[in-house]
Amino acid sequence: MTANAFVSVSLSPPLVLVSVDNRATLHRLLPVTGRYGVSVLAENQEKLSNHFAGRSIEGLHIRFTERRGVPLLEGAVAYFVVRVIDAHTAGDHTLFIGEVEHFESRDDRPLLFYSGKYQQLRMEMAKPTPWPQDEFSLFSIGSIDPPIT
Repeated sequence: MTANAFVSVSLSPPLVLVSVDNRATLHRLLPVTGRYGVSVLAENQEKLSNHFAGRSIEGLHIRFTERRGVPLLEGAVAYFVVRVIDAHTAGDHTLFIGEVEHFESRDDRPLLFYSGKYQQLRMEMAKPTPWPQDEFSLFSIGSIDPPIT
């Protein structure tokens, strides 16, 4: 499935959350398997995103790789292998909280979906963070310049 929300919950231990529609096939599988993989797609993998969002593309060649016995999409920018440790019903979705068993990434541009369409990341030089603990974050959301004194 294509998820449009995947959230970092904790750094110690490393926990993430994915929200899954209660009608989705994955919703029935997660309690049985207890594990899942996340492939953070690269900018050139828009067709894969659409395919796994239910808009099948005939003739699309899908290549998989494997980490710790979990299938992932080849060519992704980052991979997570996650063990489900808790689940919470939230309306018509379930929030699955999991502990990250494996993480790896490569330097490339991720596929972004914002405001109903695919977007591209602007290339800017990253500023060093003023807080050393932020260097260990799974995701970098932004930084605030230190206050001028």
